[in-house]
Amino acid sequence: MAVPTGEQGLTAELVYIGKGLPADYGQADVQGKIVLMDGLAVPRAVKTAGEHGAAGALFINAKYTHEMIVSPVWGNPTPETVNLLPKIPVVSVNHADGQLIKSSFENGAKVSAFIQTEVDTGWRKIPTLVAEIKGSLEPDTFVMFSGHIDSWHYGVMDNGTANATMMEVGRILSKHRDKLRRTLRLAFWSGHSHGRYAGSAWYCDTHWEDLYENCVMHINVDSVGGQGNDVLTEGSSMVEMVDLGAGPIAAIANQQFTGSRFSRAGDQSFLGTGTPSLFMGLSEREPSQEPASQAFSLLFGGGRAGGFGWWWHTTEDTIDKIDPANLVRDCKIYVSTVYQACSNAVLPINQAAAVQEIKGYLTTYQQQAGERLDLSKAIMRLTDLDTKVSRAQALIQNASFSETQISMINERLMELSRLLVPLNYVRGSIFDHDLALKAVPIPALAEIDQLSRSEIGSDSYYQLRTLLGRRLNQINYTLLEANREAEQLLEIITE
Repeated sequence: MAVPTGEQGLTAELVYIGKGLPADYGQADVQGKIVLMDGLAVPRAVKTAGEHGAAGALFINAKYTHEMIVSPVWGNPTPETVNLLPKIPVVSVNHADGQLIKSSFENGAKVSAFIQTEVDTGWRKIPTLVAEIKGSLEPDTFVMFSGHIDSWHYGVMDNGTANATMMEVGRILSKHRDKLRRTLRLAFWSGHSHGRYAGSAWYCDTHWEDLYENCVMHINVDSVGGQGNDVLTEGSSMVEMVDLGAGPIAAIANQQFTGSRFSRAGDQSFLGTGTPSLFMGLSEREPSQEPASQAFSLLFGGGRAGGFGWWWHTTEDTIDKIDPANLVRDCKIYVSTVYQACSNAVLPINQAAAVQEIKGYLTTYQQQAGERLDLSKAIMRLTDLDTKVSRAQALIQNASFSETQISMINERLMELSRLLVPLNYVRGSIFDHDLALKAVPIPALAEIDQLSRSEIGSDSYYQLRTLLGRRLNQINYTLLEANREAEQLLEIITE
């Protein structure tokens, strides 16, 4: 979704700027020039290049060039976001060619580059495939198990193995549908890469109310079963979902799953609906110094693992990259995880973990803001909420309940998710989609960093105080409502 150059192409001076981070630009004059940088073509780097006046961007990848998405717009553009689509042409080259290009700068020589791009961006109808296995006791509530069906080139691992895993999970659980308390909804998205999650975003927009009212959790699958993908500790997960994923991983792979916070990626289009989420990729490679591993570690696994494989998003994603034993292992983990999500009487959502994570972030923000912003009310309410949900969590694990109680407990757990997930992950409206750019925890307070660096008494200081004060009202009231939900939860459990 970058721009085409037309047959005439673009000829301009080439300027090397390292990894393309804002600090890398320094005193470099890139106005009207093509910037050369190391790494994968990602939205933030392209956005930064455009903001500095670059005429084009050239990325040096690993052994192979990797197909990437450089638009920050999540799903279909709107009048508010269409101008955020990239305005410069973007090209990637492999590592060897990149080093050759770099060598042209020897002895301070000026280098001119020519690039030509052909890009087709427009409105298309794309398939969204949905299937259900109805639950026996709570057929209206559902677990959404999703993965994308579009691929680059052959796409055997990304996302063929995930598609096969979804069908296998559906096949197995259909044989045990009488044990499923709630419905399993399988969703196969298109528009994952070439539409920047257009399929899942459209589905959320079209079925928002159903998702908000009835979806208890979202489990995603992407790029499983790869050769050498033996690290199963770092996959994406909300903290409240880690326990659900950790059990099957420990039992089947004998590894301790800790999880990594979700980034703005991977068809996570349901944060606004307050849906807790587990997994994107599951298994990764060991970290290494290879360019592909270094690049992928920043995209997957919170930087602590080596990504899906050097063949990811390349022509080399072919069937020889799959380890059958790893694919069976990963599929077993998904079968167990999805089965528990659908069959456990009380929803396996650890709200105490979510509250403790949010409290930790707010405490750090308070230290950062100092006297510039008072977060004490929010932290106090989180402390109270932690006490309540921790007690509820302990009681749930050590008691049995009637069907009426189970239904009421699950309703309260869902209501807490509807409050806490957006608080932890959503910057704007819960009915919209934030940009596909790196986001800080509790995004409503993202400007605290600016406030901490602003000069007290300056215009920017008072503007930021006003903005964050309003955002803090939202957070405080959300936590007030969460405490009320937690009180009701305790009443149900202890009655």
